Amino acid sequence: MSRLILFNKPYGVLSQFTDRGTPEARATLSAYIDAPGVYPAGRLDRDSEGLLLLTDDGALQARISSPRHKVPKTYLVQVEGEPDAASLDRLRAGVALNDGMTRPAAARRIDPPPLWPRDPPVRYRKSVPDCWLELTITEGRNRQVRRMTAAVGHPTLRLVRWRVGEWALGDLAPGLWRDLG
Repeated sequence: MSRLILFNKPYGVLSQFTDRGTPEARATLSAYIDAPGVYPAGRLDRDSEGLLLLTDDGALQARISSPRHKVPKTYLVQVEGEPDAASLDRLRAGVALNDGMTRPAAARRIDPPPLWPRDPPVRYRKSVPDCWLELTITEGRNRQVRRMTAAVGHPTLRLVRWRVGEWALGDLAPGLWRDLG
């Protein structure tokens, strides 16, 4: 039977178990998860937070992380500025990035979600408003959500992955994990 772990990856943690080749050690999954034989199914950038799935099943790992399976990934995204309907429509239609068009995304404005405080906090500028979006994509290019919001004129300030396919973060606190079997 395969093992699947849901982990709430904190900001600043690498989505891998070791960090080699950097002069200064960075936080990795090994500081949080003691479960031999599991590996991340996909990646979550060091400066992103939220749901990271880990498994010992190579087929499941490929199904979750491969873009050809189109597993939806939902993010809560704090962006600079206040996107208008045209900006949201561009996200919904797909955005031209330097590596090609993205697939269409589900995008909507949301009220600020009741998330944990981030350390360090997101920079606050009195003269520049911000707002929250819920964005669901079905591919997983490098820094895709950040590049998409920037392409429509609203750089990402905070990025939290909330859901991957049928699995959601729920009430799992940062740095904690739940073994689903």
